Parts: sequence; structure tokens; C-alpha cells
Amino acid sequence: MFPNTNTVLPKLVEVISKGANGVIVLPNNPTPDAIAGATTLYLALLKLGKNVTIISSVPVKSDLAAADKIQQTLSVGGENLVVSFPYADGAIDKIDYHIQGDKFNLVIAPRQGSPKLNPNQVSYSYSGGTFDFLITVDVPNLQAIGSVYTDNQAQFQGKEIINIDRHLTNAFFGTVNFVNKTSSSTCELVFKVLKELQTEIDKDMATNLYAGIAIATNTFTSYSVNAETFETIAQLLKAGATKKAPPQQAQYKPQVFQPQSFNTQQPAPAQQNSNQVFSAKVGGTERQQVQTISTVEAQESQSKEGAQNPQDWLKPNIFKGGGLV
Repeated sequence: MFPNTNTVLPKLVEVISKGANGVIVLPNNPTPDAIAGATTLYLALLKLGKNVTIISSVPVKSDLAAADKIQQTLSVGGENLVVSFPYADGAIDKIDYHIQGDKFNLVIAPRQGSPKLNPNQVSYSYSGGTFDFLITVDVPNLQAIGSVYTDNQAQFQGKEIINIDRHLTNAFFGTVNFVNKTSSSTCELVFKVLKELQTEIDKDMATNLYAGIAIATNTFTSYSVNAETFETIAQLLKAGATKKAPPQQAQYKPQVFQPQSFNTQQPAPAQQNSNQVFSAKVGGTERQQVQTISTVEAQESQSKEGAQNPQDWLKPNIFKGGGLV
């Protein structure tokens, strides 16, 4: 099914424009194409002044811009301050607080024998926030999101969900479904979204999209690549995209059958016929290898003790007319 871009993309822009807080969600084990598309959307929404996070149920390793911003928990700002630090079971004796003037002091006492808390390892964040819209990237159905969905199903209820995907099995679960099952890549769909949002595409965003399309299309050689794909690539290069080499993939090498090597110099058994022919099958076709004349001569002399070969036995038989000459 092809999306009607004349109606879908304007609806998509409307949802994003109305919302202040958004979440971009990746599937379990996201492809480089999905990561590139999601991180580019993240950078674009930040340019639009949105409070946005990007999450995946599993850790993501990538050198793409903003890939280090991918979280594993559903969190969108909020008003609850969260103080985090490394913890080992039984390392804390008690937690207390007291107010001194206009200062609120949180006191964390380590258990005797445990190291004291290192202030350089303390981090701060906020929780308890809500989001207005959710964008899934390269997700065929909500179950493909993994624990991000199964652990937070209540938060998905009643939310605007923008579904950007090219899977043949996409379930059209979103309130807005921008799904094109013949697209060369998810990044090509994201590029169209950015054009509709009228967002400036900077060098990092262009590089991400270029890398995603290149990997998804096996460096622009897949059957789904068309003129529109190359037009997209041209615009990304004009925007400053840096060409990144795709991950090294094992090159296919056709298996070549090497026929068995025969040592024709080994003496043949006494009962071996002097006209014996060795056979080997190569690629399903039987090929023959005939022993050399010197080998045949040696075998004859061994198998026929004391026998003398005729002097002219090596001369070829010449046919003339209908008989031998």
C-alpha cells in the first residue's frame, strides 16, 4: 500500500506542530537504516524546539550523529528530580535529609566497610513527564518495540502515534501511517518528512541519511533504488553529507571445484589394463585423463614378464579408403 502523501504528510506535520513533547522509538535490534532515520528525526525536532527523546529497548552502538542520545527507558522530562549513582547491594546504610536555611540536603550514608559515594559519578535527570506524540521508525507492529511498549502500554493509550515504515508486514497501527512498502529505505521516507516539516538539513543530518540509504540499498544497487532515490542523494550531498564507508560485508566467492590430482607416475597394479582411463567429474560433467605412453609402456613390461612388444606398436593405424595401410 502506498501512502497518499498529499494527505498523510500534512497530517503528520499537524501532529508534530501541536505537540511540545515527543518520543522517537526504534524496534528491537534496529538496522543502521532505522538508527540513521531516527537520529535524524531527533535532530530535526530539536531544531523545531521540541522536547524529544529517542529510545530503544536494547543498547545501540553506532557512530552516527546523536546515536549517543538513544535511551533504554521511556522518559520525557517531567518535574521529578532523579539523582542517580552506581550502587552495589548492601553498600548504603541509610538515606536521610535535612533543611538548612534555604538548602535541602540529601544525606546518603554508606555501610561500614563500603566506599563513600563519588560525586563525579552522580547524575541528574527528570521523570514523571508525559508526551504528546510518539514516532515509531522502521517498526512493523508495536510488539516489535519490545519492553518499551510492554512495560508502558498505558502511556501509549490515547496518544498520537506516527508510524514511519517500509515493512511489507506493517500493521498500520498508528494514528498517522506514513508507510511505503516499495521505498528504498526508511531514511528516504524520513527525508520526505523533513522536507514537509521545512526543517533545515545540516551536515550531520545529511550524513546520517546518506549513510542509512547507502547501507539499506547496498550502496545504491538494490532493485528498489530509482530516480527519486538518486535525487534524494544529490540533495543530501549538496547539504554537506560526508560519505561514510558502509560496514564491511563478506564478499561472495563462487565455489570452484578442483578435480582430483592423479599421479600417473605411480606403478599400476599387475592386473591393471594398459588402456585404463581415469575419470573425474567436474561440475557434473565427466572428464577423462589418459595415462601417458611412457607409463603404459612401463606397465606392459611389468604385467607381461619376458614378453616383447612389436617394434611398430606405437605407430598410429592409418586408414586409407576402406582398409588399413
